[in-house]
Amino acid sequence: MSDRISAWIRWPGYTAWFFLAVLALSVMMVRSGNWQQGLMMYALAGLLSLVVLLFMAVQSLMPRWGGQRMTILKRALPALPGAALLLMAMQAGDVPPIHDISTDLQDPPVFEKILSLRGDTSNPLELTEEVMEQQLAAYPDLQTLKSPRSYASSYNAALTTARDLGWEVVREDPNAGFIEAVDTTAIMNFKDDVVIRVRTNSDGSLIDLRSVSRVGVSDLGANADRIRRFMAAFKAATEV
Repeated sequence: MSDRISAWIRWPGYTAWFFLAVLALSVMMVRSGNWQQGLMMYALAGLLSLVVLLFMAVQSLMPRWGGQRMTILKRALPALPGAALLLMAMQAGDVPPIHDISTDLQDPPVFEKILSLRGDTSNPLELTEEVMEQQLAAYPDLQTLKSPRSYASSYNAALTTARDLGWEVVREDPNAGFIEAVDTTAIMNFKDDVVIRVRTNSDGSLIDLRSVSRVGVSDLGANADRIRRFMAAFKAATEV
């Protein structure tokens, strides 16, 4: 009986390590450009890691394995990353399936330099009525940022903020008021494109942003979060 119990503990632990390896492989696939297959493997590894984790958690609570509870929990640890990442993705899945976010939907900032960097397989850059309606419902807080600072001061602050956030600035045009940048995600190495537009008005200046994912249908809220981070950093730097 003890050998049988030991096997019931060992094999779920081995399975947890296997799915952790699959998770790592899926990340490497996405980073290499095979993002569709990689994301499918990523989701599958996360789902099965969650199943293994739940199985071993229940197992540790059963009286027959009470004396080996710590051993079971230790062997379940490799399943934690995949399960946690899956739960995070599921939570982010509540956002609408869109990937093009702008603070000005009536006159969104346009890309110029980045067009040549996106490639033929990237998402289109046309904002449809459906997408705009979904954005307004999901992110009503994303509006044009108004600053009392002068045009030149706001432009320089926007440029500095983009660089401080780690974005790769590919276009600076202070005369036209545009900044274009690329933000590369840490784990998956996805490249998302950002355009910043600075305009003057009677009270100071207006700053608009547009953030677009190159691939995928849903950005899981990443573009909205990116715009919010920029606005928070800009306000902190300029004390708006």
